[in-house]
Amino acid sequence: MTIDPQNLLERLIACPSVTPEAAGALDLLAKELEAIGFAVTHLRFDGDGSYPVDNLFATRGTGGRKLLFAGHTDVVPPGDRAQWTSDPFEPRVEGGKLFGRGAADMKSGVAAFVAACAAIPTEAGTIQLAITNDEEADAINGTEKLVRWMADNGHNFDFALVGEPSSAEALGDSIKIGRRGSFSGVVTVRGVQGHVAYPHKANNPLPVLAAVLTALSTTRLDDGTEHFPASNLEVTTVDVGNPTGNVIPGSGTLKFNIRYNDIWTPDSLAEWVKARIASVDAHGTEVIFEIAGVPSRSFLSPLSDDIDTLSDAIEDVTGRRPEYSTGGGTSDARFIAQYGPVVECGLVGPSMHKADEHIAITDLVGLTAIYESFMEKFFAGDDE
Repeated sequence: MTIDPQNLLERLIACPSVTPEAAGALDLLAKELEAIGFAVTHLRFDGDGSYPVDNLFATRGTGGRKLLFAGHTDVVPPGDRAQWTSDPFEPRVEGGKLFGRGAADMKSGVAAFVAACAAIPTEAGTIQLAITNDEEADAINGTEKLVRWMADNGHNFDFALVGEPSSAEALGDSIKIGRRGSFSGVVTVRGVQGHVAYPHKANNPLPVLAAVLTALSTTRLDDGTEHFPASNLEVTTVDVGNPTGNVIPGSGTLKFNIRYNDIWTPDSLAEWVKARIASVDAHGTEVIFEIAGVPSRSFLSPLSDDIDTLSDAIEDVTGRRPEYSTGGGTSDARFIAQYGPVVECGLVGPSMHKADEHIAITDLVGLTAIYESFMEKFFAGDDE
């Protein structure tokens, strides 16, 4: 049985699966996977302060090397539909491009991998798919719990691929072997409110807040590592909530985010932030630091024969080897990295999250060929 990746992608786009509503996308995938010999398990996770999420785990084969493919079927909202040339959930083909929400991020990766699986003999080895519908929002009841469930139930893997858009300008020019972590924090300085004409009866928190801002944003965290750029802190907002010109405010707050490399952990970053705050004279104010949300850890997959094999497969299809990147934001690969080596390999993604999101159909065909070539080489390693 063969699967046409374009046809499958068009049908996935037609499912309006804005997080966390699967809108039939997971059922569609389950049917396609079962038709090519996969056993499919539907998993619904909830709790931990977030909405319930439907997830899918599929496996085929019982021996040989074990390959995991991970991805998501959820998409961001289309936004102002007037900015779209056509309905974002009605796939449209024009000029060799396929348009629709999720075309680039990342229903294309899912469609390409499923189509590639159809060309791989069942006896080649063990293939697993972990598909969530909660990557674009909270990411609490999705991949993190899905891979934890896999580990608890004996579904380990030798290597994992995530189908996120990883190419920079042309198909296969880049794969992501790691990602920076993300750490957000809030600093609140509490003083004493008062009249500007009587400053001795108040304690203005803003000079202290400004000093904290300076201490955080002007101190270099590090100089980078072999595969990562220097870690970077950005102050994102300063809020006082004081519309009156003759009142000294009682408090002020700043928020910041750090994108960090593999030198740091969330714990060591928290200690660094506390030390920078402690270097500032509080002048009798109360300075409070809180971590915002759950930090995303950085990860780096060690260079290996499997990454070389993936590079070989990309070269077979595109004629060039990829660069190894750790740029960009975070992805669900950070959860998978806790259980084994993982690399992101997918399409070019400049249109993702935009109106008229689209991909080149030739790139979709090429990505399917890359996945197929990689799996052939990956599983052939058993015989060498």
